[in-house]
Amino acid sequence: MSYIVEIEDIWKKYPMKRDRPGFKEFMVNLPRFIKRSSNSYFWALKGVSFKVKKGECLGIIGKNGAGKSTLLSLILGTIYPTRGNVKVSQRITPLLELGAGFHPDLTGRENILINGVLLGLTQDEVMQRMNDIIAFSEIGDFIDMPVRTYSSGMYLRLAFSVAIHIDPRLLLIDEVLAVGDAAFQKKSRDALTGLIRGMVTTIFVSHSMDAIKEICDRAIWLADGEIRAEGEPKKVVEEYLRCSG
Repeated sequence: MSYIVEIEDIWKKYPMKRDRPGFKEFMVNLPRFIKRSSNSYFWALKGVSFKVKKGECLGIIGKNGAGKSTLLSLILGTIYPTRGNVKVSQRITPLLELGAGFHPDLTGRENILINGVLLGLTQDEVMQRMNDIIAFSEIGDFIDMPVRTYSSGMYLRLAFSVAIHIDPRLLLIDEVLAVGDAAFQKKSRDALTGLIRGMVTTIFVSHSMDAIKEICDRAIWLADGEIRAEGEPKKVVEEYLRCSG
């Protein structure tokens, strides 16, 4: 079987943050601070393992602080595990922080070109998709204005449109179905659902249990950095809601 993502016994720890002590407090309590320095961390993920096969949509649910964002960052490669292995065999299209790579002084059109290339297309391929990207974003004449003049909604719509038009192979989605007004949200959701149904491998993090049940083939419930349940989305969601209620 062809797996696109393989997560093998992943552990990730972060240092605990606390206010820096004053000089007097530090000197008086020096032994305690030295002892604390070796133990002042927490485990965001603890022994997480799963695989995602080609064309599958995996949903990930859990409360804030469960380790979902850490897991997406590890798959994306922006951070590295403390222990364990992450294997990804396809180009990633992240729908996480939309528009994070936009330059405020460049126009929408210029940002489309730059971001399309950064996401893996050639310049010619981006130009071939340019009109479709602009039309989907509903930016209109603002497309040739600097993006610093955009409203937050326009900014997000353009970023979303770029992301879904670059032939994604592996989508990482984090609650981006709420882009724009109600009409655009429906259009965005339909577009994403179309990509997923078209066998684009997808990892979808959401607090919307209805979306998880509707879109995903399989679901994982993360709690305190560990997998509490995995399997058919409806059953995992029901277990999560029962234990969280």
